[in-house]
Amino acid sequence: MSIARETAQTLRHAGRTPPAAFDVELADGRLLSLQQVLRILPGKRLTGRGLLEGLPVLAKLFIAERGDERHWQRERQGVEALIAQQIPTPRLLAAGELRDGGHYLLTEFIDITHQYAVPPAPTFRALGLMHACGLVHEDPHPGNFLAAEYELMVIDGDAVRPATSAQELLQNLALLCAQWPSGETALQEELLAAYRAGNPAADVDMARLDAEIVRARRQRLADYLKKCLRDCTLFKVAKRHDRFVAMIRAESDALAPVVTDPDRWLEAGIPLKQGRTATLALIEHDGRKFVIKRYNIKSVSHALSRCWRPSRAWHSWIEGHRLGCLGIATPAPLALVEQRLGPLRGRAWLITEYCPGEPLADYLESCSEPELGAIGRLFAQLAAARISHGDLKASNLLWHKDGISLVDLDAMRQHENRASYTRAWHKDRERFLRNWPEGSPLRDVIASVLPPA
Repeated sequence: MSIARETAQTLRHAGRTPPAAFDVELADGRLLSLQQVLRILPGKRLTGRGLLEGLPVLAKLFIAERGDERHWQRERQGVEALIAQQIPTPRLLAAGELRDGGHYLLTEFIDITHQYAVPPAPTFRALGLMHACGLVHEDPHPGNFLAAEYELMVIDGDAVRPATSAQELLQNLALLCAQWPSGETALQEELLAAYRAGNPAADVDMARLDAEIVRARRQRLADYLKKCLRDCTLFKVAKRHDRFVAMIRAESDALAPVVTDPDRWLEAGIPLKQGRTATLALIEHDGRKFVIKRYNIKSVSHALSRCWRPSRAWHSWIEGHRLGCLGIATPAPLALVEQRLGPLRGRAWLITEYCPGEPLADYLESCSEPELGAIGRLFAQLAAARISHGDLKASNLLWHKDGISLVDLDAMRQHENRASYTRAWHKDRERFLRNWPEGSPLRDVIASVLPPA
């Protein structure tokens, strides 16, 4: 089978669907063979596993019509800065121009079969080493710290550059801290100890760091929620005049038959709820269980009141991803479908993972320490994020795997100020406690672990 010969221009035009394998010619006449595409920034950059003269390489191709040289130089300078400071990173093997425009950078390919899960402490030590050398990593998420052969390597040279101030180092540390859940004091102390092991001269102002972590978490969450509504690496989004579909990109192939005709799957599934405003069913597809929820239109007047604003499925899609980012348990939202007529919206469907839990009020006959702890943790997390649920009846709190999963997120809201959240929490707290008879010992015990009204 012949392998396609590609150029920067043809790869640009291919967008998210380049050939599975192809050759590209370097300026010196050598052929780089890409065997597997790993990541695509459509029209701008492509990363893949390949071979150059029989040597396995990780190849980054910079193919943008404008700015490709600038990004290539940033990548190269970042890798060279790590090497100069003896910070472990995959070896730089070659960098230069493609024959027909564009640039490339090749590093050694780390076989993923030799990787191991990276605990957070070594990642913080690696960032400390970078800071001690005056470098920052603009995108310090765990995926940019690669473990291979029991050595931790820093990758993504495009994000590595010299620090400009001590404040920038503090903000960079906060950005890494923001990748882990809040409220775990012991873990934070352990991670800061690891950071200081890499950067012994660091003088971390804890009050300033805590404030920067809060800011970083808010910004990270806002950026992620914007992504869940646009076509990008994580999400596949398709817009037509009559339809809007958003899916987790990794699930898009598996869910394609379901989103094509959600009503057919809904009718064939096991009914979970059949109401005027919503219909739910459990379905099985490719050996997995999902829940489809259709948000119904009750009448013409209901249609007119809903058509000009985002659907309840749209709202639940966003709030499900918000909870996921904050580490609060909820069935993962996998796909959103809206019927449209131009800018007007009609019925909508939400597809989530299936949670096999049982309603909290049905599960709790008495309340031991594990259950009380789980209830307290859940509402402490919601309070820390100023999130109100809006409908805390028993069926919307599922006990699953020694914890509580929240479902039915239509009325969920994250509040901008404390006063607004306090008013909403007062209503949430009252509704939650009504799941148990007034004056019952169980209700009183549960009330004791809730944040005050």
